Amino acid sequence: MVLDRRHFLGTSVALTATLAAPVVWGQANGRPKVVVIGGGPGGATAARYIAKDSDGGIDVTLVEPTRDYYTCFFSNLYIGGFRDLASLRHSYGALASVYGINVVHETAVGVDRDARTVTLSCGAVLPYDRLVISPGIDFVEGSVPGWDVSAQHAMPHAYKAGSQTELAKAQVAAMPEGGLFCMIAPPNPFRCPPGPYERVSMVAHVLKQTNPRAKILIADPKEKYSKQALFEEGWQAHYTGMIDRLGPDFGGGNVMVDPGEMTVDIDGEVTRVDVCNVIPAQKAGRIAELAGLTDETGYCPIVPATMQSRLDAAVHVLGDAAHQGDMPKSAFAANSQAKVAAMAIRGALTGSKVFPAKFSNTCWSLISPENGVKVGATYEATEEKIAKVDGFISQTDEEAALRQATFEESLGWYAGITADIFG
Repeated sequence: MVLDRRHFLGTSVALTATLAAPVVWGQANGRPKVVVIGGGPGGATAARYIAKDSDGGIDVTLVEPTRDYYTCFFSNLYIGGFRDLASLRHSYGALASVYGINVVHETAVGVDRDARTVTLSCGAVLPYDRLVISPGIDFVEGSVPGWDVSAQHAMPHAYKAGSQTELAKAQVAAMPEGGLFCMIAPPNPFRCPPGPYERVSMVAHVLKQTNPRAKILIADPKEKYSKQALFEEGWQAHYTGMIDRLGPDFGGGNVMVDPGEMTVDIDGEVTRVDVCNVIPAQKAGRIAELAGLTDETGYCPIVPATMQSRLDAAVHVLGDAAHQGDMPKSAFAANSQAKVAAMAIRGALTGSKVFPAKFSNTCWSLISPENGVKVGATYEATEEKIAKVDGFISQTDEEAALRQATFEESLGWYAGITADIFG
């Protein structure tokens, strides 16, 4: 079934668990206030659904430093030449003008959970009755020896879309004939999309057309990865002899880089590279740590039924920042979690009806032109985690027509989910 925009919007209403003894705010208190930190698939979706479904009954402020949001999902297709950068750019205009959300383009630099306030880089202080934190990822310092964010121009991560994505694409285009592209793949868990192995596929697609003698080397600390058989099948069929992956058995987990010399040391063997895409280990965005909401994993433990922080019931954590169980750190997952949290928040603040939490996710990847694959699942909230109920995945040896239909389905999903996030 093809997921077009109408189907996505018509079937993506998320449900959440009934909250015991909701706190209903009376007229004397004025409108309850919700502050949302982070304007990506989790935060923007939560802000929109809280504002829309409360029909103005809740005062919603969205804090997001950038005026334009570039989606990490589908950014690999830009690198591969299947989309332009403008198609990844989305504004917050509709959230402000249509839904009455107070969109504040500042950076949140502090959270006082006792006072229930958020401090912004400009010095302003925002009070809240409920706080939603959806800050995406930051990188674990030192996880790739020799690399930090000061080296991201020489060795881009391209894991926060926009200028980094442009840089990665430009570096691939400028590779010398027969050059070497190297990817340092991340350990689990990591944000996906942009999936590392789809990115390799898109780089290979470009090089096959413009630089067919070029090679791609992947240094990977993981023994296996999602959709591995599908990618390996596709690489063998479309990019024969171009891509080599070194897993942990071959030193893929023992890597150092030298951005100044443009070298990569894999288990003691030093190789000069022309482009190096370093994707470090990841953790919750910095504001989550500053707010004291992270645990030893670097992410934020949550109550699955409501996405509330296990450390503070007045805070909900979404998407990449959440340590929640079986769901991947994807845009689809963040959007699904946001609707669960939005209904929980409305129930707590206005007494509106809430329903049992349900979650879903699908991740599409493009291997070669019109050769799309996918993996997905449905989930439920248990006491311990968001738990997988059932799932599906593309199969090897599928017919070309099915792979093309899967790719077209992903295009419909992108149109639908971005409309659902940004209005």
